[in-house]
Amino acid sequence: MPGTEFEARERALLGDRFDELYASPPQVFRGVTVNALRMQPQAFGASAPFSVTPSPFCASSYLIGEDVRAGLDAYHHAGVYYVQEPSAAAPAALAGVVPGMRVLDMCAAPGGKSSQLAAALGGEGILFSNEYEPRRAQVLKSNLERMGVTNAVVTCGDTAKLAAALPEYFDVVLVDAPCSGEGMFRKEPQALDRHSQVLVEQCAALGAQILDNAAACCAPGGRIVFSTCTFAPEEDEGQVGAFLARHPEFEAVPVAVSFGSPGESARCGAHPFDASVTRRIYPCHGGEGHFMALLQKSGGGSRLEPRGCKPAKPPRELTAFLKQCFPHLTDAPVIEAGGGYNILPRYPVPNLSGLSVVRAGVPAGSVVKGRFEPDHALFMAYGAQCSNSERLTHDDIRTASWLRGEPIAAQTAGDGFAAVLVDGFPLGFGKCSQGVVKNRYPKGLRNLK
Repeated sequence: MPGTEFEARERALLGDRFDELYASPPQVFRGVTVNALRMQPQAFGASAPFSVTPSPFCASSYLIGEDVRAGLDAYHHAGVYYVQEPSAAAPAALAGVVPGMRVLDMCAAPGGKSSQLAAALGGEGILFSNEYEPRRAQVLKSNLERMGVTNAVVTCGDTAKLAAALPEYFDVVLVDAPCSGEGMFRKEPQALDRHSQVLVEQCAALGAQILDNAAACCAPGGRIVFSTCTFAPEEDEGQVGAFLARHPEFEAVPVAVSFGSPGESARCGAHPFDASVTRRIYPCHGGEGHFMALLQKSGGGSRLEPRGCKPAKPPRELTAFLKQCFPHLTDAPVIEAGGGYNILPRYPVPNLSGLSVVRAGVPAGSVVKGRFEPDHALFMAYGAQCSNSERLTHDDIRTASWLRGEPIAAQTAGDGFAAVLVDGFPLGFGKCSQGVVKNRYPKGLRNLK
């Protein structure tokens, strides 16, 4: 990138190391991250429908070839994996999330990192996934539905609202901050066209605000995972140093990974700290570019417990439908939402007043003219447990037909609503009648190319 402000800055910081660190193969790196809610990563590696190579950045991720159309594969539709630039899978894997935790992804769209956090929770505990921009929040919602996440609350709004509504509530907060995107120059050349020092400073200011709100949301003894896909000092080591100066209750702890290289003290600016505990991924490491830091909050003991979200009484139509198709959900807590009903996670959901909620739990469906009409999301979340299902295989010719939106011949499903599964993984639902499963797969998700 000769002649750019970016290269001039990096050469001044790195000297002779510039050419080494920014050297990379000519191809753009592509990968998939396996969704452990569907399949264990090792099993996917052994049986993937296309050639894969283990990623150095995350145990659940694999590198794929440039010619693989992973987004059209049935396993992608079924949420078995998420298509993701390989190094982008690294930050969420550092969070140390275990089942039962309270986790917040503050800048979550399009949803790859939230999907990883949800998989680590294994359906236990609760995940809040927030996105500021409404259109991107809908993409986030759709991706979490595809991945079969049952215990997420998707919100859309300023992170300050989360800090006000849920202070000191979360065990882990992930901040994948909006940034100047210097790590995306090869993958997205338009990022280079937009780049300027003004953009870097704007992103650094926004990142500081988000980090302050993350600190307010983080419970005593909890941690923040901070990441960017840029190399700018003001957004990386300088950002962390300034945060630690504002928040003495936090300390930077080592990012214990073998890939990449340590953070650099020359990038700390006015607030020096031991930057070697942070981590950088340069192009020479096999990724497009990332910076990562772990920020540990002092203290411990009990967390603040906000008021709970009060469930609603489910209508008889919903109860009858669940008894027939999903008997294990008949006692699940339910709330009214957007003219329909959502099934909440078993974990207590805090009161959501003051937040713009896009989705809480799993949309189950709505009552229309005295009949219950189920939602696609319900079958993506619980389809494998449905009492009536049409069971396809990956290479069954009917699988491709289904993903194009066509009806298919029934071989295992009886009359009525039926989950459609590929090798046991959900592909939505249809309504079976006279030996045919009529297609209810959403039009916007179909393979039409």
